[in-house]
Amino acid sequence: MDLKLTSTTKVLVVMAAVVIVLAGIKAASVIVIPLLLSAFIAIAVSPLINWSAQYRVPRWLSISLVILLMVVIGFMLAGLITQSLAEFRQNMPVYRDQLSGEFAWIADKLARFNIHINRELVSEHLDPGLAMNVATNFITGLGTVLSNVFLILLTVLFMLFEADSMPRRVHVAMADPDMKLTHIDRFLTSVNQYLVIKMLVSMGTGAFIGIWLYILGVDHFMLWAVLAFMLNFIPNIGSIIAAVPAIFMAFIEFGFAKAGLTGLGFVVVNMVMGNLIEPRFLGRGLGLSTLVVFLSLIFWGWLLGSVGMLLSVPLTMVVKIAMESREETQWLALLLSSEAEPENKTIDALSDASDAASETN
Repeated sequence: MDLKLTSTTKVLVVMAAVVIVLAGIKAASVIVIPLLLSAFIAIAVSPLINWSAQYRVPRWLSISLVILLMVVIGFMLAGLITQSLAEFRQNMPVYRDQLSGEFAWIADKLARFNIHINRELVSEHLDPGLAMNVATNFITGLGTVLSNVFLILLTVLFMLFEADSMPRRVHVAMADPDMKLTHIDRFLTSVNQYLVIKMLVSMGTGAFIGIWLYILGVDHFMLWAVLAFMLNFIPNIGSIIAAVPAIFMAFIEFGFAKAGLTGLGFVVVNMVMGNLIEPRFLGRGLGLSTLVVFLSLIFWGWLLGSVGMLLSVPLTMVVKIAMESREETQWLALLLSSEAEPENKTIDALSDASDAASETN
């Protein structure tokens, strides 16, 4: 019997299917998150493999060196966090005294304007450990995923070895033996380029933040620099979250003046890197509206945790490209766009990143 579904029924069926898929991803997050993180890492380090191939370095050797570099960086990051936490606990009594002194000064100033604050009540809730908790909670969230480091490294290893043959397999699987699916190739290349550019910009942001905090004499400046590097992958609010603990620490140690200079440093670095450097290499942008980027941050963060927040933009781009490939869902892709753009303009915008980087090189 031939069953014809109305448009309303089709929408309901699709929505039900989406809910089921999301519920499955949420339930299987223990497996999905390491796989996504492995894919992200493999895409990010693949340019190193391709660069070494230009100098005729054997692929197995370059992959081994990249994996070794990742292990070394992981141990260095773990050591940095452990040392920072130990020093913070040791200096906690000093920080409490300094915070109490700063708060007493603020209370005296407010009392002149007939604004009286219950000092005991505020002192009970104002904890200098807040600055460290903001940093450690986020990094610990990633550390929970990275605890299964052997599985992630092994997955990255196989992904890197299969990277050469994977595009041809995709073409064959999609009945394209003549390699005519240029949109898929351009999309994969452009996403790769986006992740590499974003990583370089984030590294620059973390380096400049670390240097500025070192000049100001803020404690644990390396930890705040690492946090600024990681959170720079989170659009819109990542840089704000990264600035909070560093500013709070500067306020505890030195008062309003150094806290203001710390905040000014974050503003200047993020304005230069986010508004000048990054757009220079990303061309016209990714074609996603600011609201969609923010909502995707919330959605993927809820679905996949800290890793979802880091990968919110690439994952949303995958969804948008998938919607653009079908006529029935092109209107949804248009709603995700930053403007009324024609079909496949997103892919063209992404490819601008590759062209800009190639011209620079």
